[in-house]
Amino acid sequence: MPENNTHRRSKNRWKKAGVAFAAGSALLFGAVYVNANAATGSSTSEVSADAAATADSVSDVVTAANTFLATLDEDQQAEVLLDFTEANATAWSNLPCGSACRVGIAFSSLSDEQLTAAKAVLKAATGTATDTGYDQISQILAADDYLGETASGYGSGNYYLAFLGTPGTSGTWQLHFGGHHLAVNLTYKDGEVEGTTPYFVGVEPTSWTDDDGTSYAPMAGMHDAMLALLAGLSTSELTEAKLSESFSDVLLGPDDDGDFPTTKEGLAVSELTDDQQELVLNAIEPWVDVADDTTAASVLSTYKSELDETYISYSGGTDLDTQGDYVRIDGPGVWIEFVCQDGVVYQNQIHYHTVYRDHSTDYGGEFSF
Repeated sequence: MPENNTHRRSKNRWKKAGVAFAAGSALLFGAVYVNANAATGSSTSEVSADAAATADSVSDVVTAANTFLATLDEDQQAEVLLDFTEANATAWSNLPCGSACRVGIAFSSLSDEQLTAAKAVLKAATGTATDTGYDQISQILAADDYLGETASGYGSGNYYLAFLGTPGTSGTWQLHFGGHHLAVNLTYKDGEVEGTTPYFVGVEPTSWTDDDGTSYAPMAGMHDAMLALLAGLSTSELTEAKLSESFSDVLLGPDDDGDFPTTKEGLAVSELTDDQQELVLNAIEPWVDVADDTTAASVLSTYKSELDETYISYSGGTDLDTQGDYVRIDGPGVWIEFVCQDGVVYQNQIHYHTVYRDHSTDYGGEFSF
């Protein structure tokens, strides 16, 4: 059994390495610790370049947000611009429950021009890789449209966008977006990305082909990376990683903020070979890539530096194709869960639920749970 280890980091471990660049004194995204830079051998010039790239990315998000706001009338702006409170920040769900469980403006209420501007905000704020970041978000909305062809209550119009606080390069605010099987929470503080979690993403069906012949499988990369992680373990390692509990859903879903287990469970990554540790990092990456590319690289570098304090575990089977098959990665910072569930609309298939959190910087670390 692993030793009892709460691994709850103080906020200070997320404080940035001091960096100066031409626009003035700025601090790199919180996930780039001084010790992470040392571990990866990052030079001052490399860190400075990352800081500049992060600042540019945040500026792009702010510009896109203000462009979107300019397309709205006063009543619509009032729906979007909300206070950054705990109640608003935590108002998300994996369910298709519309405004009953979410804040913000519904995509269904927007004109074509407004919808294009809204999506431009999401595109500016998230990653550019295929099947992650903005591409994955777009595919999750497409999945809900696909479900809507079979069942009522689903569709990409039933997703909500809010800015909690005023978008800008000073002050604290959050880009808050979500709907069925999706919750995006990106927090900014004084022109920096302060937090990229919670990120809930799920999908039903797991893959499909639309009427135009376009095929989709938005979470295949996540599924396959977790599958490869488990496949890379020996029989004895799988035994050590196996959890005694069973899971029908993620443990830290909506309304479960701050409820991290106090004891790490499973197999310590420090016991693994370099190749196996690379599989762990590969499994983390698709979730981290929800953020803009520069931020995602910084966060992944931090999680890499913390692998020796990270644990992996699973429940159910290792094929990740049956109700209750479950995988968890739990580190000082990173928390990722992946679970298979029986389908709701397509009941002869399984579908996926996952959540990515950070022990210290959910909602930018602005609330105590």
